[in-house]
Amino acid sequence: MANGRTVLERFPAGGPRGSWPAEEFAHARRMEGLPAEVVMDLATDAFLVIVRGDMVVDAAA
Repeated sequence: MANGRTVLERFPAGGPRGSWPAEEFAHARRMEGLPAEVVMDLATDAFLVIVRGDMVVDAAA
């Protein structure tokens, strides 16, 4: 966790036109009850799916 957030997954920004894998992944996590959101990491040119705050993420769930 960095800056009060947990990174769940990273997706390259250069995906095929019309493809939104980060948004789809975040939506699936929200359906599981996690307040996931997508942010852009300009330093790595990637979309990050994150959960803000001190929420503990159980990778086995």
